[in-house]
Amino acid sequence: MQIVTLSLKEQNIVPIEADTITPDNFAGKSTDEIEAILVYYGNSQASIGELFNVSVDGSDSVENTKIIFDGNVPRVKRIGQGMSAGEIEINGNVDMHCGSNMTGGKITINGNADSWVGCEMKGGEIVVNGNGGYYVGGGYRGEACGMAGGKITINGNVRDFLGEHLCGGEIIVNGDAGLLPGISNSGGTIIIEGNTTMVASEMKAGTVVVKGNVAEMMPAFREEGTEEFHGVTFRKFTGDVNVGGKGVLLVK
Repeated sequence: MQIVTLSLKEQNIVPIEADTITPDNFAGKSTDEIEAILVYYGNSQASIGELFNVSVDGSDSVENTKIIFDGNVPRVKRIGQGMSAGEIEINGNVDMHCGSNMTGGKITINGNADSWVGCEMKGGEIVVNGNGGYYVGGGYRGEACGMAGGKITINGNVRDFLGEHLCGGEIIVNGDAGLLPGISNSGGTIIIEGNTTMVASEMKAGTVVVKGNVAEMMPAFREEGTEEFHGVTFRKFTGDVNVGGKGVLLVK
């Protein structure tokens, strides 16, 4: 097992773009080699060693490499972007795009995650033990698909546009969701344990389950009786009929 521990030398105001901080890039490298890896710091580059304290214990494959962030990194973006294996643990809050485009491995965030966590991810798992921002598991502007595979669990609340353009995978929110969760989704599953509003607009396919209250239902769904999900009976709707959708919306 290789464990790499990072902590900021000082809390940064200028954002750090840390897409190079992945188990794929760290596996088998020494402290000096990891410290020499570059990140973007504002509009210029800096080495990891200039910005972070780095500690390396062991040397191993990508699958057996774990990166631990000791403390909040609220102005560090793109941690774990595109990672394929291994593990990242963030013991604090994290900035935008964490785990975007990842294909495997696991990220655990013991704090809040800013917007676009898990954006366009294709595999792996993300667990946020705080709240999520906007566009959890969503897609970037102009893209036909957001998240296409893997699993995201948010143990707090999320803001608007949860799972926007979802094409596959599973998102579970154990709190409330903001406006328009599941908008334009065409696959995958979204489960919201709490309350939300205006759910699954322009849904073409996939499943959305709301166990709390829906403050405002979109008018473009057909009600088709009831359906059981995990042993609980829900009202079943299909649509969005405006786009010829055949998605399933289950509302408690």
